[in-house]
Amino acid sequence: MNALPLPPSGCFATDDDGPLHLYAVRAYFEDTDLSGVVYHANYLRWFERARSDMLRLLNVDQRAAQEAGEGAFAVADMAIRFAAPARLDDDVLIETRIEELGAASIRLVQAAFRRAGVEKGAVQKGALLAQATVRVGFVAPDGRPRRQPAPWRSIFAQFLAGHAPASLDLCPNQPGTP
Repeated sequence: MNALPLPPSGCFATDDDGPLHLYAVRAYFEDTDLSGVVYHANYLRWFERARSDMLRLLNVDQRAAQEAGEGAFAVADMAIRFAAPARLDDDVLIETRIEELGAASIRLVQAAFRRAGVEKGAVQKGALLAQATVRVGFVAPDGRPRRQPAPWRSIFAQFLAGHAPASLDLCPNQPGTP
């Protein structure tokens, strides 16, 4: 028997602006309105999946923290700009960058691009579809802000500085280690 497929997962890369996480999605019928255009709220879902995947790949165990009663991340603030519509069957690439690290929060910039294709083995970004600035805060089980776990802050600080754990999955054909 052949192996079963694994759930989608992103990878890490670097560019002139530093380290980033890439996550691919496809616009399915359920994501669109009657005209075949992706409904605006689905970008929020895609951005959330990409953020969660990035944390998982960085070995930030959100579930363990929640089950231990430490707390969890919650979106505190988000600004989003829609630039162009994604349509049914489009391949979309979600790019996530850490912009600022605080004691209890992280500000990230996320962008959705239409995937243009592959050139010389590297994925080429197409048109910008949407871009969001998101601030997530770590909150205690009672909902009050709390310092995020020190090991997590260390991981985020290393990633932000361009030095991440060697265990990170790098995107195929991407130069450099974040």
